[in-house]
Amino acid sequence: MKELKTEALWMHLHWLTVLAEQGSFTRAAERLEVSKAAMSQKIKQLEQMAGVALVQRTTRSVRLTSAGEKLVDDLRAPFSQIAQSFYSVRDSSGPLRGLVRVTAPVAFARQQLVPHISSFLRQHPQVRVQLEVSDRLVSLTSEGYDLAIRHSNSLPETHVALPLCNTRALLVASPGYIAQHGIPQTPQALQQHQCLYYPRGVELPRWTFAHSTQAGEQVTVSVSGPFATNNSESIRDAALDGLGIAMLPDFSAQTALDNGTLQVILPQWHAVGAFAEKLWIVRPYAAQVPRAVTGFTHWLRAAFRND
Repeated sequence: MKELKTEALWMHLHWLTVLAEQGSFTRAAERLEVSKAAMSQKIKQLEQMAGVALVQRTTRSVRLTSAGEKLVDDLRAPFSQIAQSFYSVRDSSGPLRGLVRVTAPVAFARQQLVPHISSFLRQHPQVRVQLEVSDRLVSLTSEGYDLAIRHSNSLPETHVALPLCNTRALLVASPGYIAQHGIPQTPQALQQHQCLYYPRGVELPRWTFAHSTQAGEQVTVSVSGPFATNNSESIRDAALDGLGIAMLPDFSAQTALDNGTLQVILPQWHAVGAFAEKLWIVRPYAAQVPRAVTGFTHWLRAAFRND
């Protein structure tokens, strides 16, 4: 029997671990930057050489057989060590290089991150940034992201979380709405206004405010209005159209405030518990982090620092 040269299988084995991580041939091929056909062919070749089925294929999903799961479990640690060793050598000197995959909330990404990111890419022309703009809380490990920007008070304990910047909730309205309906002078007066809000179930929302100068004074009011949605840009657009008073995170409202198309309402009061008070950079824990990821993290914190 012809001797099996295992070194000829290293690429096949690596591609199998990526397939297990991604859960589909399409996502695995995208991660490896190869065609789906090439991905499928490599797995077939590996199964032929192993003499057992490693993958169970259906029209919608892929799952490993017990033999495939055992093989991938045995391979995770050595492949991780190989990757860390390579990154350590490659990144020890010279310019930053490589791919950084990032996911960020829609409003922050579109209005704050994307307008500034060109400065980082000009400084580091050998780095590529792949950005997913989504309010979905993706799994960084299983979906292959290096970093996430999160607007949340709940952060995964198994990940590294670094503060990016402080944020606050603002009440805003358009000059047109103010001209027609006036400006509320107290939180209680919001009950007589059209309010635009994030839906929290089927009940009407209750907004809580604390006074900026009178410590301990808090007011909670029930509000209502014609429009609710779970996307801050959509609420902002409705406010720009004069539909009502909106509560927004500052990064979603800032451009409109700067150009005067929205105005802050009740500036002497601040919202309590409406949104998280920080944006965070989150990454999976790893003993060795590629310099491109570290460099992009440092740039983000410097670019958006507001202490």
